[in-house]
Amino acid sequence: MEKNKKITMKKIYLIICFGIHFINLNAQEVLKLDDFGKIALNPYVSEQAKLPAEAKAQLEIKLKQIASNYGMAGSVANPRFIITANISITTKDIIPGPPQQIAQNMDITLFIGDAIENKIFSNIVISSSGVGTNENKAFIDAIKQINTKNNKIEAFLQEAKNKIIAYYSTQCDFINQKAVALKQQEKYSEAIYTLAQIPEVCKECYFKALNEMAVVYDLKINVDGKTRLSEANAIWSANPNNEGAQQAINLIMQINPQAKCYSEATSLLKTINEKVIADEKERLRKQEEYEKRQQKIDAENSKAEAELEKQRINAYREVAVEYAKNQPQVVYRNVYRNIYWY
Repeated sequence: MEKNKKITMKKIYLIICFGIHFINLNAQEVLKLDDFGKIALNPYVSEQAKLPAEAKAQLEIKLKQIASNYGMAGSVANPRFIITANISITTKDIIPGPPQQIAQNMDITLFIGDAIENKIFSNIVISSSGVGTNENKAFIDAIKQINTKNNKIEAFLQEAKNKIIAYYSTQCDFINQKAVALKQQEKYSEAIYTLAQIPEVCKECYFKALNEMAVVYDLKINVDGKTRLSEANAIWSANPNNEGAQQAINLIMQINPQAKCYSEATSLLKTINEKVIADEKERLRKQEEYEKRQQKIDAENSKAEAELEKQRINAYREVAVEYAKNQPQVVYRNVYRNIYWY
């Protein structure tokens, strides 16, 4: 039973990945099937943090490492939960050179929470120190010193994880009701996306959502299939030719094989193919007929031209005959008397 549900989930994830347009995806990140069904912590460093740009980038990398090490890497699929940090300088010393360096001791406070409700689930303070030729490098050095794998950080993450699971347990009915409302508004992709946020570790809520997703998914593919089939029929009726066939076939190929109208779609596809093949045979027949007729015309034209040429030659000869008839015979006899060949 659980295996079948997981297979269904993969099927639904395809809809999530390719059908949801309201998610604002970062161009550098790619949405994956595995981004759903898990607890994800998205690394975030506030613009209000008084850190140099390079130090901010290094801190975000460190937060990403912490989440990844414990199987909670962030995902654009679910931006709700974040892991963030704030840095407080406790001491700052100038070390004479050359080169002159800056040494800073600092407390780095890590937070995990719900960004939507602005609620903190867990926090921890880590002390660190860094040295560098400037303040930026000192920050970077201190951030790099943070050990992402230790009992303190593990406990910090586990506390947050427990609270996230508790959140889904208490919000499960509300999430399902929201999805049902979206389904009734025919916002099927958004309904599936809403339900897909529930992680697998929240088993009762997860399987409840899975059942509802199966219902929404069937509605989605049936509505989408019916719409595309209607469009394909309209195009084919208006343009029962090669161009119309190509447009209609492109729409038919987008219909999910599990949609109720799929048999109608395959029937239309068969009709189109038969018509296209018949039209091609008729086109070849007419082309052959045209070529034969053209050959006959060419032959007749050639024969006519030969006959016309013959008639013209005969006309020339008739003129010559008439001329010859009117010439006195004595002229030629007088000419012959002067001929003596030996």
